[in-house]
Amino acid sequence: MAVMIPYTSSLIYLLSLMVLLFSPFGCCSDSDPLQDFCVADLNGTLSINGFPCKPISKVRSSDFFFDGFTKEGNTSNGVGSAVTSGNVLAFPGVNTLGISMNRVDYAPGGVNPPHIHPRASETGVIMQGEVLVGFITTENVYHSKVLKFGEMFVIPRGLAHFQMNVGKGKAMVITAFNSQLPGTTILPLALFASNPPLPIKVLTRTFQVEEKIINDIKSKFIF
Repeated sequence: MAVMIPYTSSLIYLLSLMVLLFSPFGCCSDSDPLQDFCVADLNGTLSINGFPCKPISKVRSSDFFFDGFTKEGNTSNGVGSAVTSGNVLAFPGVNTLGISMNRVDYAPGGVNPPHIHPRASETGVIMQGEVLVGFITTENVYHSKVLKFGEMFVIPRGLAHFQMNVGKGKAMVITAFNSQLPGTTILPLALFASNPPLPIKVLTRTFQVEEKIINDIKSKFIF
């Protein structure tokens, strides 16, 4: 025999579902803009979620264009890669629009070290070379593939991931995010080069190694 749900219970269930659907927790990207544009005032003194808008009288056409990706990044560093950011800090015109992009250049064998973007999912297209793209799920499942020119990938928000140039020459990738400022936590730097540093005992216990090994690793990140 079917069980009848009281009308009041059904109404409460419906209202609860609506609250969940329309609450901030249901959002997966930056808040929707409330005006045509809001060019960031990077020198603003107000503390808000994002950046205050320039007065419309001070907005110029140049605010909506960005040439930062026209030059190759300098990959002569320890990891052999360079990230050129097109987020709100470099391109104020994307303020409140919930989008940004990066250019990533790789020397042969270069790697964009394991990192996370806490505020955005990432998608990218290989523009040059062969690139190994990989990420790890919250259940420690590793997904990866070697991609070539024109092929695309996606990294779900907040998951640890990396890219590595596995071709014979240089490589370049253009990535996009559903956030004006996705944020980046580079895991090796977070663990071994934070300021102030993590306690040595935390690291030795975490990695189950002697203190000397931790100090040897930390010495690699002194710039």
